[in-house]
Amino acid sequence: MEITDFTASLERDGHLLADAAERAGADAPVPTCPEWRVRDLLSHTGLVHRWATDFVARGLQQPSRPPEAPDLPDEQLADWLRDGCRTLVRALRSAPADLSCWTFLPAPSPLAFWARRQAHETAVHRADAEAALGVGITAAAPAFAVDGIDELLVGMQARERSTMRTESPKTLLIRATGAPGVPDAAWSVRLSDAPPRAERIPSAPAPDDTAASGAAAADCVIEGPAPDLYLALWNRRSLDGITLTGDTGLARLWQERSGI
Repeated sequence: MEITDFTASLERDGHLLADAAERAGADAPVPTCPEWRVRDLLSHTGLVHRWATDFVARGLQQPSRPPEAPDLPDEQLADWLRDGCRTLVRALRSAPADLSCWTFLPAPSPLAFWARRQAHETAVHRADAEAALGVGITAAAPAFAVDGIDELLVGMQARERSTMRTESPKTLLIRATGAPGVPDAAWSVRLSDAPPRAERIPSAPAPDDTAASGAAAADCVIEGPAPDLYLALWNRRSLDGITLTGDTGLARLWQERSGI
């Protein structure tokens, strides 16, 4: 996916998030984040947008803390989020291709990193807002979902702060089925007492290919449509309807320990 694609997704999901949160009401519980009310969701996402904007717009070279939470009445929080999202989108669209600033995951460029990270940050929290509203979660586009799974497995969970650990080495094979025009995708995830280590592997099921041999060697295989897997691996939906084979306890363990 291109930077322009991520920025468009960020813009769209920011609007959907604010609209769903406004309809749900600031005091509504967020079932996908049990400790939060909608006001917490709006405050968190709005602060993250403003935090990211600082790096993109100011070219900050060192990590910094997000700004303080706003002292606003509940009825103003959705518009406050919309304003921060618009400002971030403008910053991304006006930033130079050779932008230099701090990032925390490998990426082709700092600009590509922030566009991708904020697009998925916003998509996941848009799902939270829709869960709070209780109208059903809008499915992500398959290509976007595949990219989000890749960012989660190869990037976010590989950090030292990941709590997804196992006492003995285990291997997950995660396979996302695509849609017309979107190829399937698969990852091998090595679990241990260290952060998970994931790598993208070929997914075509031929007898001598990497995915086939990987499935045979994996302790657990998790497979399903990319939009469903995206939400399940980010713990925004249950594993119902996801195909699990092998040691299914590893899939349950993922949902217990992989929170970010």
